[in-house]
Amino acid sequence: MTDSTLFLAGNTPDAPRSDLPDLLAALATDLRGIDYTLDGVAGLLGESAYNALNRDQIIPALLATESATRGESPNGERTTAALAAVVRLWLLAEPQTQATLDAALPGIRAAGLVELGLLEPVPGTAEDGLMQARADLRPYGWEGAETEESVSSGGAELWVASDLAAHQQAGMLRHDHVLGIGQASTTLVQTTIRRHVARALDLGTGCGIQSFHLLHHAEHVTATDISERALAFTRFNLLLNAEALHLDPEHLEDRVSLRLGSLLEPVAGEEFDLVVSNPPFVITPRTLGEEASGQFTYRDGGLPGDEIVSSLIRDLPSVLAPGGTAQLLGNWEIPAGAAWADRPESWVSPDVDAWFIQREQVSPEQYAETWLQDASESRDRQHYRDAYAAYLADFASRNVAGIGFGMIWLRRPAVGSGDGAPVAAAIRRFEEITYPIEQPVGPHLGAAVERSDWLATHNLADTHLLVADDVTEERHQRPGAEHPGVILLRQGAGLRRTNLLSTELAGFVSACDGDLSVGQIIGALAALLGGSLAGDDGFDGGAFRAGLLAEVGNLLRDGFLIPAE
Repeated sequence: MTDSTLFLAGNTPDAPRSDLPDLLAALATDLRGIDYTLDGVAGLLGESAYNALNRDQIIPALLATESATRGESPNGERTTAALAAVVRLWLLAEPQTQATLDAALPGIRAAGLVELGLLEPVPGTAEDGLMQARADLRPYGWEGAETEESVSSGGAELWVASDLAAHQQAGMLRHDHVLGIGQASTTLVQTTIRRHVARALDLGTGCGIQSFHLLHHAEHVTATDISERALAFTRFNLLLNAEALHLDPEHLEDRVSLRLGSLLEPVAGEEFDLVVSNPPFVITPRTLGEEASGQFTYRDGGLPGDEIVSSLIRDLPSVLAPGGTAQLLGNWEIPAGAAWADRPESWVSPDVDAWFIQREQVSPEQYAETWLQDASESRDRQHYRDAYAAYLADFASRNVAGIGFGMIWLRRPAVGSGDGAPVAAAIRRFEEITYPIEQPVGPHLGAAVERSDWLATHNLADTHLLVADDVTEERHQRPGAEHPGVILLRQGAGLRRTNLLSTELAGFVSACDGDLSVGQIIGALAALLGGSLAGDDGFDGGAFRAGLLAEVGNLLRDGFLIPAE
């Protein structure tokens, strides 16, 4: 499938225009000139107001920018009226006069912003010349290399356009709302394992956040969405940031392909080395006769229950190249009396590697409240009551007691068996981690996958191990007791796991200085504990060895121990 001519034209109705290269270049130059960057905005607002703005609380930022427009500096740092005006326009949705914007952005001026679709006059204020934002346009970026194998090792400073959020406008969100930089999108950014790949797929691109990161370590990115407006925003953002993303605006298709369509339909028959997706996974009550125009396309995939996520888990391997991986976020329903992992585990093919980490579990009531507030549906009391009741009835119809949210990693095996039969998955993990973890966690997830692969191809008994640098030991015992009752290993980095150790496993870890092999340490422990591996004294040496070897393998897999070689 080739790119739609609609997106190539760059003039999608009710979305920013990307077919005016001179204006895009002028806008980028002006924004850079007033330091409309993450650091620039943080310096203008000060730490407290900046942190509040990141929580969608705009009052502290309004107060800080009011001072800046008068030439005052709230933190003793250099600020400018131009930067304050732009922050107020796009981040705080405060109308500005045409004269103010002309002075702040002299290259593009207010007229150019109107032509791009980023600005419009405030109705009824022709005499005052007030202008208001038609879209959110905010700084975004990251520092340093995401991976040693990335296409470009440097960071990036970008600007991202999206629809105005709920805290920036009155009333409910439009149903074809194009979501900006949200918590879910940044979670996926932080979770993704970065490695050089030839072809990557951003499934459900929205305003393009995942594609921006993929372009720094993928030779080509395909971005899909069911929303024409979302793809229009993505194209605008790609071209506005072409230099930072190493794109040739005249030949965008050399590195990026935009596809219109639902789920995997736009890429059927193709294969990718990496797929990332923040899909429309929100579980939404279905009604008879509903139309797509009545759904919030950024979050609602139109299927009942958690079928969007379950269908992706089943179908994603079909578009993965051998050894290819997919990472996505998702919700899953937890029926009353069932374990949270029962449903997700049933979705995964036996020959696909899978790792699910449940980060949160909420009740049906909490779920309804979250998503009704997300779209500002609570502003109409009767609508809120009816919609809340519909959520509860929908969950009750399937006996749902809870809803889980988490991170998903999938991998298609690189090779099959000689007779063509599928290979059993090497990694099959379903775990719940609800406490804070290190971010970005992607490098740590990648290292865990590498350790699992290493275990599958090495003889653990012959390996020499070391304790990882971030690991500490904790012992607890009753006053006067001869031995500790509890011994814990704690990780200070990554997933920050805690492992409860048996006496023999604690003894094993204390001996991991790289001198002795795993097998040698196990033999020494058996003798120290008064047994014989040969079983001459009734000690079951085989069971002892197998049990301790399995526990050591788990510690290595989770990163408490690492090979000395």
